[in-house]
Amino acid sequence: MRRFRLGLALVFVFWAAAAAAQDASTVGAGPAPTGPGATGPLKPVDEAYGAFQRGLYLTALTLALDRAEHGDAAAQTLVGEIYANGLGVPQSPAKAVSWYRRADANGDPNASFALSLLYGSGTGVPRNSAKAAELMEKAANAGLPAAQYNMALLYIEGRLVEPNQLKAAELMEKAADAGLAEAALDYGVMLVNGAITAPEPERGAAYVHAAAEAGLVDAMVEYATLRYLGKGAIKDIEAAASWYEKAANLGSPVAQNRLAILLAAGEGVAADAETAAMWRSLARRAGLIDPQIDKLLADIPPGTLARAEARARAWPNPLPVEEAGTMIE
Repeated sequence: MRRFRLGLALVFVFWAAAAAAQDASTVGAGPAPTGPGATGPLKPVDEAYGAFQRGLYLTALTLALDRAEHGDAAAQTLVGEIYANGLGVPQSPAKAVSWYRRADANGDPNASFALSLLYGSGTGVPRNSAKAAELMEKAANAGLPAAQYNMALLYIEGRLVEPNQLKAAELMEKAADAGLAEAALDYGVMLVNGAITAPEPERGAAYVHAAAEAGLVDAMVEYATLRYLGKGAIKDIEAAASWYEKAANLGSPVAQNRLAILLAAGEGVAADAETAAMWRSLARRAGLIDPQIDKLLADIPPGTLARAEARARAWPNPLPVEEAGTMIE
């Protein structure tokens, strides 16, 4: 089963919602939002943020600067982001910090979060772990899912703050319920394993499944394992193989190795030694060596093994027909 990723995870949920909600030139209102964080009628997308999304960074900066100078916190955060990453302008951590500070003072939790990361890494400011934790907590208390998740990890680890597993679980749940896939995965694992309270495997598996459906590769592997074991979800080896295959195709060595084992054994899928050997080769390329799959493929014919290794070299593209045709048993 999976272990938690400790330390600050750079899960940066940018200021899109804030930008959309603070457009100075409102032209009517749309239907009321119903998702997490909904605070009022939807408003037109901010022009500066729209330009930013399209990669028109200088245009975004020009549009945002006037609003930023007049105290618009979302615009100030956008200017900070542009300077922090050198998007269309020379990278300037110092300017980024200056704008993030102004946005933080004006109440934008995205800026508080960004500043926390900068203080934690010592980028543009002297490194200050206490300040980083203070700003992370501020952003978490303001409801920013990424900050809630990172703060939960700090409580689990007991770094910069006193260890507090219950507080960690509370924050992790909030971030997970807000749709942050990383939080859903970690919270789901906590529930399955009973890391904080009595195990709740069914509820935990549902969170892991949600993270997998959101496209998080680690969650796909974890959910596949839960389906294989029948832990928190109905045991279904075919479903497990399907999830392992999805993660394997996205480059997970663990999934590649486990799918290879299922293919070699014909468990949940039709036996296919060649494809099993291909996945084994890809997992090995990433440094994952497993005696179990080696034992299962000990008697693979040389020609089959050669085709498998050629497919692995060509992956993710298919093996060219002319190359496949030259290989014989």
